Amino acid sequence: MRKAYTRVYAEIDLDAVVFNMESMKNNLAPGTGLVGVVKADGYGHGSVPVARAIDFYVEAYAVATAEEGLLLRRHGIRKPVLILGPVHKSHYKRLIEQKIRPVIFTMEQADALSKEAVKLGKTALFHLAVDTGMSRIGLDGDENGARLAVKICNLPGIRAEGIFTHFARADESDKSWAKAQLDSFMHFLDLLESQGVQIPIRHCANSAAIIDLPGTSLSWARAGISMYGMYPSDEVAKEPVPLQPAMSLKSFVTYVKEIGPGRQVSYGGTFVAKTPMRIATIPVGYGDGYPRNLSGRGYVLIQGRRAPILGRVCMDQLMVDVSGIPEVDMDTGVTLIGKDGQEEIRVEDLAEWGGGFHYEIVCDIGKRVPRVYLRGGEVVGSKDYFEDEYPEF
Repeated sequence: MRKAYTRVYAEIDLDAVVFNMESMKNNLAPGTGLVGVVKADGYGHGSVPVARAIDFYVEAYAVATAEEGLLLRRHGIRKPVLILGPVHKSHYKRLIEQKIRPVIFTMEQADALSKEAVKLGKTALFHLAVDTGMSRIGLDGDENGARLAVKICNLPGIRAEGIFTHFARADESDKSWAKAQLDSFMHFLDLLESQGVQIPIRHCANSAAIIDLPGTSLSWARAGISMYGMYPSDEVAKEPVPLQPAMSLKSFVTYVKEIGPGRQVSYGGTFVAKTPMRIATIPVGYGDGYPRNLSGRGYVLIQGRRAPILGRVCMDQLMVDVSGIPEVDMDTGVTLIGKDGQEEIRVEDLAEWGGGFHYEIVCDIGKRVPRVYLRGGEVVGSKDYFEDEYPEF
């Protein structure tokens, strides 16, 4: 089942994803459902394999675009799918047919969805978004917003299955802003109920809130970055919800050479050898999503030891110092993210070394990097784009 990838590949441990879901579930009140957030191709891990792995643990899935939701349906995933971002009305017909829930927060959106649902003779489910401080999307969380929500909910052919808001600062040690957002959200729900509108599913908790503010979870809690084994920030407590990283990034040495003092390495000559050195070339670069800001700052693992990156990371290759690892040769395995012996490089380490953001790093691992999926330590599937076709060309 596994292809013999010889350049670079990402291993996705689906058992780790399941462990993380169980860990989060244990921190929530009984009866609170989990939503598996698999947008951005499952944060770079693969939306469909992840969705299948967590199906037992979730009430629904969340994505960011219509195309992401439709992809899940094409792969036979039947549980509710919620689109967290705005959707153009041209997608409404297919979403209604596939029972995918769009987010609604304007009368224009609601009216278009209502007309399409009536035309199809169906009832379209949707979720209302409420802006309680993120200032991104959503109804204003005041009396005017509540009046608009009532009008939306009374349109024919559509039904508000859920209502949600999004915490902007739940990953900070000071939870006062998140608690103020929750208060605003609950006040908005009271305004709706005073006007006879009761929406059954209510959700606002993200990964940070699942860990640090489990009491905010209401009907559902949306598990995003934590599902993949990363904490939202260093300010979030780790003890309540232990997590296991799901992604490792592996490669191989393609060339080893000796260089002398004064020899420059990589573009710009930003590294100059002071002594004789042995360097290894690794066929991974920013064209694969490996951050260029790790130039001269990062490390890889070879034979269970750290090898520092020398000079600038190129688009397709990088060079490391293996002077102290004499057993390195062509085809020696390299770990760019993950464990090797007693050493480990986490995604968070790459972010710290390069000044980046750990969410961004996993999302940016590109389609040139195959994904290999493991269960019980065994390969259960893989995905690559090496045979992509362009039928119009």
